[in-house]
Amino acid sequence: MTATLVPHTPSDTELVHSGAFDARQLVASLPQAVGKLKPRDQARNPVMFVVYLGAIASTILAAASSSVFAWLIVAWLWFTVIFAGLAEAVAEGRGKAQAASLRKVKRDTVARVLTDDGAIVETPGSDLHVGMRIVVEAGETIAGDGDVIDGIATVDESAITGESAPVVRESGGDRSAVTGGTVVLSDRIVVRITAEPGSTFVDRMIALVEGASRKKTPNEIALNILLTALTIVFLLAVLAIGPMQGFAGQAPDPVKLIALLVCLIPTTIGALLSSIGIAGMDRLVQRNVLAMSGRAVEAAGDIDTLLMDKTGTITFGNRRATAFHPADGVSTTELAAVAHRCSLADETPEGRSIVDLARDEYQVTTGDDSGATVVPFTAQTRMSGVDADGHSFRKGAADAVEKWCGRLDADVRSTVDEISTRGGTPLVVATKTGLRAHVLGVIELSDVVKPGMAERFAQLRAMGIRTVMVTGDNPLTAKAIAAQAGVDDFIAQATPEDKLDLIRAEQSGGRLVAMTGDGTNDAPALAQADVGLAMNTGTMAAKEAGNMVDLDSDPTKLIEVVAIGKQLLITRGALTTFSLANDLAKYFAILPALFASTYPQLDALNIMRLHSAQSAIVSAVVFNALIIIALIPLSLKGVRYRAASAADLLRRNLLLFGVGGVVTPFIGIWLIDLLVRLLPGMG
Repeated sequence: MTATLVPHTPSDTELVHSGAFDARQLVASLPQAVGKLKPRDQARNPVMFVVYLGAIASTILAAASSSVFAWLIVAWLWFTVIFAGLAEAVAEGRGKAQAASLRKVKRDTVARVLTDDGAIVETPGSDLHVGMRIVVEAGETIAGDGDVIDGIATVDESAITGESAPVVRESGGDRSAVTGGTVVLSDRIVVRITAEPGSTFVDRMIALVEGASRKKTPNEIALNILLTALTIVFLLAVLAIGPMQGFAGQAPDPVKLIALLVCLIPTTIGALLSSIGIAGMDRLVQRNVLAMSGRAVEAAGDIDTLLMDKTGTITFGNRRATAFHPADGVSTTELAAVAHRCSLADETPEGRSIVDLARDEYQVTTGDDSGATVVPFTAQTRMSGVDADGHSFRKGAADAVEKWCGRLDADVRSTVDEISTRGGTPLVVATKTGLRAHVLGVIELSDVVKPGMAERFAQLRAMGIRTVMVTGDNPLTAKAIAAQAGVDDFIAQATPEDKLDLIRAEQSGGRLVAMTGDGTNDAPALAQADVGLAMNTGTMAAKEAGNMVDLDSDPTKLIEVVAIGKQLLITRGALTTFSLANDLAKYFAILPALFASTYPQLDALNIMRLHSAQSAIVSAVVFNALIIIALIPLSLKGVRYRAASAADLLRRNLLLFGVGGVVTPFIGIWLIDLLVRLLPGMG
């Protein structure tokens, strides 16, 4: 049997999701760009609004006194306005393609709502409200965003995240959140709805990528003010040229003056500014990150300090019980039995792993704890367990258990230090009857640093970003993991208050801080941080507190978010530099040609030896329009970002885009002039 390989042509949606740029997008977006010629749309961009008015005025003037030169200027001025709208139209078109693919996820599903009396009532997904409980079984689509409150299941989230591998969603753990539109592949879960119809993450992503919720950022507004001021300055300068020409005995030509104004004002960055911002948000969406505002994306580019949780971020996070270390005089079976009893009500993955280890390795079975009082884990006590029959059973951090029972024996303390030194997590098990406490031993939990983390932190260090690992582990464990991962600093035994205090301390020194989190106890710090990346599988409190949500729930993605933010700022700065440098070159192209007949001395500045005043002006206007469309791919893809210091990046961009912005117009205008001079009326 032979196989025939058929070349695959990517669809528009595939191109969008891959981040690629294709020339077909320009052609497909042309009708939308033409539709932006309405005065209301043009008035939103002061720079291009001046070009728009200039095109209208030139059209009227050309109609009054027709000439080849005037109509060429008119044609290319309108092309300039359309090309400026084309940049934004392409960016918006990519968003609409993403929105179309996301809308396929939204289905009018029927949910099976669990009532208070245990009955199941079928209800349209559009009628679900916060707090309702729905039952979802294998093969069914989850009708709305929510948290799993009962059961465990594998879920296909490929429609949302693009990842084909199914994920596990379970009650009680860190992976309890589910997104509407995803499909349950196995088992049965009960989901509590956490979002009203129209306010789900898919709805918010659709609004984001279509630009409906995008507002201009402070940096964008500031740059718009600068560009407007430059436009006003050049407008006044060009208005003054007419009387100067009249004083010199040369009749001013309004069409030439309009062309001069269009070439001198910063039309390149004015045309591309909006598309740069839209594309930056677009790159985040491609990585399944939902940004609540463009301000957060820009802040990510200026981050100075990065706070990251150890578990699930720097390490894999699936810490499991790997061994029981009994104290002197205690059998391993006795330790396993008490550890098992302390963990029966512990729904965390660590707690379940302790139950599994005790059952599988030591044949510990579940006793009758119906009358026991469960003591849940809290960030303040850092212990959990049960109280039954006048006895208290606890497992938790060594220092917390020591405070609870009074002391730790030397052998137990030695075991704790040994486990911590090799990067494991020790949990001490103890019992108390009345005032008499007895330490039984230590449970060893093991975790592994994710591969490549040291290299990624080295890249952040090269960017000038300080990395801090935050963990609830003891100092010895934290130190071992921090050394292995290569972070700059760490905070051990951190409480929610410690995280908040650290962020405030950093910000008081004028530094911007980013952090990740997924729990309710992370919400205050996420709200305080300049960039708070909440996990989609985390609690609603965390997602509401952060200004970004990662639908993949990958805490290490914060590193990519920082790179995207820096790329957006660099792209905007690079194209602004290029645009202003362009204006300088076009100044030398037009002004000598415009005044050479009146002031022959200015002919020395005509270093390109352009054919005539008419051909020079037409060539500059044509170049001005073409350079916009040539830079659309760069504005959408972004300038390539490399991990380097701010000084190195500034030096590189000044050389590349500053010098390039000066040289390119000289070459481009000269080449266009070679063609334009062949047209009639260019003598």
